[in-house]
Amino acid sequence: MSQNYLVTIVGPTAIGKTALSIKLAKHFNCEIISCDSRQFFKEMTIGTAVPNKDELGAAPHHFIQNKSIFENYSVGDFEIDALKKLDELFQKNNIQIMVGGSGLYVDAVLKGFDEFPDIDVSVRTAINNKYELLGIDYLQNTLKELDINYYQKLETENPQTLQNPQRMKRFVEVCIGSNQPYSSFIGKRKNKRNFTPIIIGLEADREIMYQRINMRVDIMTKEGLIEEAEKLYPNKQLNALQTVGYRELFDYFDGNSNLDFAIEQIKMNTRRFAKRQMTWFKRTENTTWFDFQTPLDEIYKLIESKI
Repeated sequence: MSQNYLVTIVGPTAIGKTALSIKLAKHFNCEIISCDSRQFFKEMTIGTAVPNKDELGAAPHHFIQNKSIFENYSVGDFEIDALKKLDELFQKNNIQIMVGGSGLYVDAVLKGFDEFPDIDVSVRTAINNKYELLGIDYLQNTLKELDINYYQKLETENPQTLQNPQRMKRFVEVCIGSNQPYSSFIGKRKNKRNFTPIIIGLEADREIMYQRINMRVDIMTKEGLIEEAEKLYPNKQLNALQTVGYRELFDYFDGNSNLDFAIEQIKMNTRRFAKRQMTWFKRTENTTWFDFQTPLDEIYKLIESKI
């Protein structure tokens, strides 16, 4: 059996990952696995920068707007689905493309997840009851007490996770149910993959990156982001909608800010998100980084040298 290669494009939002993925897919005559956790949902188009019809038509894409915001779709579900799809695609071509800015989802496909112990349902029930009574502070304080190293890692690299009740409950239930820190289970399991990753990172000077983000938000606003958010507003409590670009507008619809402030908040929070993305991806081993304006031939040569 020939060796399979998964060319994976990572980097911050608005850096040009989609455009590069399409060019690579056309060059190598292959298909694209989208690894953007916000683009899975068909009700979210403008605010998630879903590729337009021309881009989607230029190369076959998978996992774009394939779910509804009313469905529960976890990173574990995506890992299973993406690996199954890759098995199919590698039957046609031993090179395939994966692209996206969701670091956890990229890691799920490239490396898989660690194995955690089964937790008694009574532990989960007790945590849920305390959360209902005390809120997110209970989960944050408990994780800080039981696994300070993992808490500090999240605080530095992925602070939005500290505000995610579902994931925080999971961290706390593992700590309590196993009587060991959540972080003690990380990195123990080796997941086999039937491909070799070739990881390409796109980057730019911070000021350029921030300018591109600001410009993208302005374009989204003109294309109907406010109207899209307004349609989604009645369902603002759904987990899929707890994301930059929508939260700020929901706050505006709630009467807590004016529109100009909400737009500026989207820009600021997207810039912060991009900074966190870079922190995450810069720690990914064996990534070759290119300036976003690097000539395509250089990237082609890099990939071909590894095949």
